[in-house]
Amino acid sequence: MNSTDLAKAPAVLFAPRVRLERACVAHAAAFCEGVQASVCALGYVEWSLRLNDFAWAHRFCESDARSAAAGEDLVFHAFEIEGDAWVGRIDVHTIDFDARRGEVGYVGDLRRAGRGLMREAVCAVIDLCFRLGFERVEAMSDVRNDRALHFAETLGMTCEGVLRHHELDLQGKACDMALYAVLRPAA
Repeated sequence: MNSTDLAKAPAVLFAPRVRLERACVAHAAAFCEGVQASVCALGYVEWSLRLNDFAWAHRFCESDARSAAAGEDLVFHAFEIEGDAWVGRIDVHTIDFDARRGEVGYVGDLRRAGRGLMREAVCAVIDLCFRLGFERVEAMSDVRNDRALHFAETLGMTCEGVLRHHELDLQGKACDMALYAVLRPAA
């Protein structure tokens, strides 16, 4: 597995109720609106503290599109098939090509929470990772972020432990991070 494999990943994925599109600047308006509507639930996301206006979202989506095209990351925006509403953004980053692993991140529109749409979208991206040759997909979260920890478990991930004082939280204090992972299914 290498960056060429990621750059050649499908531009569109489907799950039962969502369509995932590779990140592009055309997603900026929907991304901006979804983030603004959900900022109250993004207390553990570093960029939630910034001004999340359209210009910011445009730059964010532009950067996502560049990194995905270069095969550095996988980045998708998920939309409801029925109604075309933005559901969320899913990315696989911090990829170790030699070890064939990466870390999945996700942010969803709070207005669409509780319906399983983000779960379908993230599972589709994890499935793509395994088809591309990943052996392992990880998720990390501040141990205080109950919502993210629960979500990782609904994805079939296993908590492998806690990394003590692993990162700085939004207040600049060392925080513990829970490490979750799912392994490629046995053939």
